[in-house]
Amino acid sequence: MDFVSIRIITGDIARLVEFYEKATGILAVWATEDFAELSTPTATLAIGSTRTVGLFAPGSARPAENRSVIIEFLVDDVDRVHRNLTGFVTDFVNEPTTMPWGNRALLFRDPDGNLVNFFTPATPAAVEKFARH
Repeated sequence: MDFVSIRIITGDIARLVEFYEKATGILAVWATEDFAELSTPTATLAIGSTRTVGLFAPGSARPAENRSVIIEFLVDDVDRVHRNLTGFVTDFVNEPTTMPWGNRALLFRDPDGNLVNFFTPATPAAVEKFARH
């Protein structure tokens, strides 16, 4: 089994796709007006409009209600990325901080309130762990 993507359901797909394109520098590929994907070599962030929920199970997902999942991106230099996001991201949860597990992390919220973590391995153990990426 391979973990390949995570999907966000949103009430404003154009706004959220534009946010992630600007935050990540990755252009989305639109399959329909209700579904887009931002792909990296290791995983995909899919974004679907509320109209796609009914295709799975009506009412099974609601936009802007996540309070438990953090969407994480490995970046080369989290401090540089933080400087680039300042003025664009309006809800920083923390400044770049070195975590006990060895990553330097920047936590912020997207326009729907989802938590996003951009991180850079900072200790030798963390660098080794992510060397395969």
